[in-house]
Amino acid sequence: MLIFHNPAHARHDGRQEMYRGRLVPCHETPARLQHVMDELQRRPVGALRTPGDADGALIRRVHAPRYVDFLASAWDEWVALDPANAALDVLPSVWPVRGFRADVLPANFAARVGLFSFDAGSPLTAGTWEAARTGAACAIDAARALLPGGAPRATMALTRPPGHHAGPDFFGGYCFLNNAAIAAQALRDGGARRVAVLDIDYHHGNGTQSLFYERSDVLTVSIHGDPATEYPFFLGHADEHGAGEGFGFNLNLPLAAGTDFMRWSAALDHALAEVRRFGAEALVIALGVDTFEGDPISRFRVASADYLKIGAAIAALGLPTVFTMEGGYAVAEVGINVVNVLEGFGS
Repeated sequence: MLIFHNPAHARHDGRQEMYRGRLVPCHETPARLQHVMDELQRRPVGALRTPGDADGALIRRVHAPRYVDFLASAWDEWVALDPANAALDVLPSVWPVRGFRADVLPANFAARVGLFSFDAGSPLTAGTWEAARTGAACAIDAARALLPGGAPRATMALTRPPGHHAGPDFFGGYCFLNNAAIAAQALRDGGARRVAVLDIDYHHGNGTQSLFYERSDVLTVSIHGDPATEYPFFLGHADEHGAGEGFGFNLNLPLAAGTDFMRWSAALDHALAEVRRFGAEALVIALGVDTFEGDPISRFRVASADYLKIGAAIAALGLPTVFTMEGGYAVAEVGINVVNVLEGFGS
């Protein structure tokens, strides 16, 4: 297995996020990825690589150009407004809700932050663009390494910030560029006729669903906490099947808080059967390990040993597979759980 890791990830290091009316320390921290790197030193299940430069044109085929332009320039513009802003992260404070216009790009910076975001829990920092863009490079290189002539059976984009909540033109849920979607598009561009994205993070991959909802060449499947009670709340219901040409190519498997591994693995069996039925030629796994029983912001009951079984079940599909790193906030166990999936999958 080739593992493309993001050497710039720690440049994104938010000070605070807004949670239930309070500014609290960020759950998504550089320590998350460092614990995975440390575990890979103890259990080297793959060869580590750093990515090349990101393919900006590919990123812009996945995300709206005006959104990409905003991410690339946001920090410099924020500091230019007031040099004292360098000591603060960017958080939105106003949003265009139902009935408001989103087609006109505001001149006001605060308005643009709100236009391109959906929550106040994802601070944009001095290093966010560099970290996110390098993460996208990891996803692109991981996908291209699997294309015809590539040697590995599987690859991983080991990066943060995560990506699956980022949509065509919005960030949130700690995500800015959608690495799983970018990997899927790279696989399609490289000749895979049908690609499946299977999201096993605790939280629904609302960004990934939004990006592919009207496409029939990319199947999106997500196993996640029921959005009636769990973030991101406004997508992820079982009756969301796709639209237009994409109807029938989106499957959501929401589960109740407190779901144990037996019930969760039954949903995984359903998801894998759907990938087989679709006839996928390549697979992207949005790998969140916040399904872990000790995760501080999630409510499933998956044990560390269960992640070995998850990896083995995915491997049984026999597909070229890209893993992208998503959530997991029991920081001390993140490395064990991620590497267990990779070890269970095998090389």
